[in-house]
Amino acid sequence: MTATPQDHPQDHLADIADILAFYLEAGVDVAVGEVPVDRFAESAAEQARSRTQRPPAAQAAEMPAPAATRPQASARPTAPTPRANAPAPAAGASALVTQPPDEAVMSAREAARNAGSLDALRAILDGFEGCALKRTATRLVFADGNPKAKVMFVGEAPGRDEDQQGLPFVGRSGRLLDLMMAAIGLDRTSAYIANVIPWRPPGNRTPTPQETAVCLPFIKRQIELADPDILVCLGGPSAQALLATTEGITRLRGRFMDYESGTRTIRAIATFHPAYLLRTPLGKRLAWRDMLAVEAALKGA
Repeated sequence: MTATPQDHPQDHLADIADILAFYLEAGVDVAVGEVPVDRFAESAAEQARSRTQRPPAAQAAEMPAPAATRPQASARPTAPTPRANAPAPAAGASALVTQPPDEAVMSAREAARNAGSLDALRAILDGFEGCALKRTATRLVFADGNPKAKVMFVGEAPGRDEDQQGLPFVGRSGRLLDLMMAAIGLDRTSAYIANVIPWRPPGNRTPTPQETAVCLPFIKRQIELADPDILVCLGGPSAQALLATTEGITRLRGRFMDYESGTRTIRAIATFHPAYLLRTPLGKRLAWRDMLAVEAALKGA
């Protein structure tokens, strides 16, 4: 006899909890309704009710005039009505709307170069107006952990929990990362953690190439100032952005490469992002190998 969800209610509830957790990681954090709503049908019905409730005189005024009584169009074209000048933008209008993409990238490079310390870099990011993600995020997610640590982990972008707390990797992915680090004797006092993108994209969507290009000078400067011995790229987007490659994470993971920080060469390795491992547990055995490689590299550093 086949078992049903009612036979094991705890297993059924655990499945529901996993589904809800997946939705939360994907950015679905607001319950809109239990059934789909046809907004087009609602709009048509509202317009029909509005027409029937209007006085007969008003309805008649909206009817087109008979052809015999319509005024004849003049043969001579009338001069166009001069348009008023467009209102000038307010003095406090943000540069996020008007700054061209190339200028935003150049502005980011210049700002990052001016940071002489990690604290200065954070202050510069707080005041930077060249990335539109800043307008939709709750707060800047700069870094967590020990900036003097020998190993630095870099992910792609903050999620909902990170956006609320202002710290990277504090949700379910963060708890898994903590376990991964603990397995090789690390914690947040012996590692430094950041993201390529310091602001959460709306709905946890993938950052656009333009957004990544604008934020890239800041994370590169952050790596240069932290100066770790080992750089661990968490996920394909992080590895591709920092290591300037188009290879996927399956090909990139598990092997050390050189990362040029601007002051010296740092050993870099890529592994799966914890969020991916939550969805694909079979990848954990490969990530475990990568973490063992990081442990061996730290002992030899």
